[in-house]
Amino acid sequence: MHNEWVSFINTSVPTANAVLVQPQGTTDAATGVTTPGAGDSWITVASEEVKAVCQVLKDGEHQFTTLHAITGVDYPTEGHIEITYILSSMSKNSELLLKTRVSRGDGVKLSKLPSVVSVWAAANFQERECYDMFGVLFYGHPDLRRLLCPDDWIGYPLRKDYVVQTKYRDMVINPANKMNFQEREFGARHEHIAGASTSVENYSVPAPVKE
Repeated sequence: MHNEWVSFINTSVPTANAVLVQPQGTTDAATGVTTPGAGDSWITVASEEVKAVCQVLKDGEHQFTTLHAITGVDYPTEGHIEITYILSSMSKNSELLLKTRVSRGDGVKLSKLPSVVSVWAAANFQERECYDMFGVLFYGHPDLRRLLCPDDWIGYPLRKDYVVQTKYRDMVINPANKMNFQEREFGARHEHIAGASTSVENYSVPAPVKE
């Protein structure tokens, strides 16, 4: 089905540059037998054509009338953020992972994607959450503002280089006397992971001794 969907997208939206991506399999050197890769296949499209692609997937013959989720992943080394749209067609009993990539921007000038709220109303809060957590602007959104963080919060918490600010409106964030043992132990054990121990300054405070 994925090949059929790719063909449909590229015929309907020629500038979408839809490409099928499948999990990589493994080939046994002795027998030459290839074992299919585990996991889901997905389709990537050009970021500027996301809305047009979503519209034809919903209105066209494949009837992807349901948007389940919009999620994101930050890839700082590669310099992009990947946004995934999880779609399904109840009438066709099929599901599709549609992905696109945008530049991370510089933290001030943010990357943009066309909003799909006019395609699926369910995208409203999901785009707001992606904006709030990853700093991706969904232009055309009817009410794009932060969802989980205050409007004046600094930074985007699900970016992998995010560093928690020390204070917010004169309130200390993560004060040492209120951090639980498990949080600080996690920071100490995972300090080799970029951001795990440095994202919260007070992780450097010695953990309390268990009695």
